[in-house]
Amino acid sequence: MIHQSSPKRVEILSKEELARTLTRLASQILEEIPDRERLLLLGIPTRGIQLAEVLVNELRDKTGMSIEQGVIDPTFHRDDLNNLGTRLVPTTHISSSLEGRQVVLVDDVIFTGRTVRAAIESLQAWGRPQRVMLLVMVDRSGHRELPIQPDFFGRTVPTKKSESIELRLNEVDNEEGVFLV
Repeated sequence: MIHQSSPKRVEILSKEELARTLTRLASQILEEIPDRERLLLLGIPTRGIQLAEVLVNELRDKTGMSIEQGVIDPTFHRDDLNNLGTRLVPTTHISSSLEGRQVVLVDDVIFTGRTVRAAIESLQAWGRPQRVMLLVMVDRSGHRELPIQPDFFGRTVPTKKSESIELRLNEVDNEEGVFLV
C-alpha cells in the first residue's frame, strides 16, 4: 500500500514493509544460490552499498555464515558521465577472486539500466564470475533504455521520468523506508 507522508513525498514501503521485503529477498538469494561460499554481494554506489550490508546481515542471521561483500564502482564505465553531476563514490573493493563466484550486484533502484550496464563492464576488469545476478529494491518500470532486468526485486513502481525513488536506511538516514519524491 502506498501512504502519503508529505505533499511531495509518498511512502512506498514503510519501515516494517522494508524489513519484510529484505527478509524475502535474502530468502530468494538463498534459494537461488545454495553454495554460500561462492556467493558474493557487490553494492553499487551509493545506496547499493548500504543495501548490500543490510542483506549480508540478513543472510548471516538466516544461515549463521558470513557472506562476502564488496563494492563495484561503475563510474568510469558509464556512457552518460557527462549528464551526471560530480560526486565522490567509494572505489571498487573486491577482496577475493571472482573466478567461479555467484555475484549478486545490489542497487537501490533500476531506472534506465545504464548504471547496471556500467557495473557489469567494470566487473569484467576484475575477473570472470560463474554468474552475475541483479538485486534491486525498486524497479522503476517503463523507463528501461537497455535490456537489463533484475533477478531479485523488492517492488515494481511505475513512475514518471521527473520523479525519483529514495531508499532510506537507518544506518545512513536515521529513518527507514522507500519513498517516491
